[in-house]
Amino acid sequence: MTNSDEFNKIKVDLHMHSRYSRDSLNTLEDIVKTCQRKGLNVLCLTDHNAIEGALRLRDISPLPVIVGQEITTLKGEIIAYFIDDLIPPNLPPEEAIQRVREQGGIVSVPHPVDRIRKEAMGRDNLLTIIDQVDALEVFNSRCLLPGFNDEAQTLAREHGLPGTAGSDAHSLVEIGTTHVEMPAFSSRDEFLQNLAQAKIYGRRSFPLVHLSSWISKKVKRWRKKRAE
Repeated sequence: MTNSDEFNKIKVDLHMHSRYSRDSLNTLEDIVKTCQRKGLNVLCLTDHNAIEGALRLRDISPLPVIVGQEITTLKGEIIAYFIDDLIPPNLPPEEAIQRVREQGGIVSVPHPVDRIRKEAMGRDNLLTIIDQVDALEVFNSRCLLPGFNDEAQTLAREHGLPGTAGSDAHSLVEIGTTHVEMPAFSSRDEFLQNLAQAKIYGRRSFPLVHLSSWISKKVKRWRKKRAE
């Protein structure tokens, strides 16, 4: 999957968005350049209910790419890693997880206990499926309150799950704000195994970054109207 550096470590932001998400304008080319500039050496794209961008990124990127998808389920969002086919939105979480499994993918739950975001699964819903997931996102840069990440870390420890982490970048400036450093891997199974040894480097984003998502939505609506 990756060319190991001299320490056999890789750095990857496990939660990023591109223009293929409804609320981001990041181009694939700019994502690659930004990741290279910031020292990330594996890319991971997790667009909302879309994988076309991640598949295209895998074709054009000089760096290895994990194809991911942030999936809207009937009880909150999950993230799939190492998939090749789109998982449709608005399924029960158990069915969405099963579809990820059928592709040999890995399942994590992003910002699981963020009580400000309506997309978050929440503790009660999470606990009904926690024995079906591979990991929990234990640090998300866009969580407005640090306690949300702390609670996710506690849940991961209590249930023996490794932690993922990411910037949840919807703008280029956010990319790499949070990332994991972990032993290099060459397969899905090795990624999951090595994730248990990952070190998380993260900081919360300035709250105004959420404005970029709102602006992106407005710009896309304006462009659509102009094209009609």
